[in-house]
Amino acid sequence: MDIITILFVALGLAMDAFAVSVASGFTIKYLRIQHALRLAAFFGLFQAIMPVVGWLAGIGLRDIISGIDHWIAFGLLSMIGFKMIFESTRMNPDKKLDPLNIYVILILSIATSIDALAVGLTLSILDISIINPAIIIGVITFLLSFIGVYVGDRFGHFFENKIEVVGGMILIGIGIKILIEHLA
Repeated sequence: MDIITILFVALGLAMDAFAVSVASGFTIKYLRIQHALRLAAFFGLFQAIMPVVGWLAGIGLRDIISGIDHWIAFGLLSMIGFKMIFESTRMNPDKKLDPLNIYVILILSIATSIDALAVGLTLSILDISIINPAIIIGVITFLLSFIGVYVGDRFGHFFENKIEVVGGMILIGIGIKILIEHLA
């Protein structure tokens, strides 16, 4: 997988965390840099760890499903993408929670990184090393989450749902690209 594709995967995965960061920035009164750093660090760390966990889980499956790996990658990425698009249209009552509470941050970090677990599984099935993608996914998520807190502080919920739709479309596009490359 080339660096451009990894960057697009990272951007697609980071959109959930970015959207939650925007909502968090909107709800935090008296925003300080340590608030943005805290949220960004949690989101970036979980987004970097979850693909590794998925990749490790997929190592045992790789030999079993190597003949249909491209279909599985296409299916997983498409499902994640459609899930992101669908969820962007729903109201989320969790957004009223205090985003600086450690338990809330942990729950949000896990919830926004579940998709990264499936991407790690996909990378394992495709026999792609996980080190660089995990680092890139974590760094991109950290940066976008940090920026997202300030976007939320300044502009509120205007961008939030639109960002998740874009992220979902990026992941679906990458799934289609993988399928076409393996079939062609």
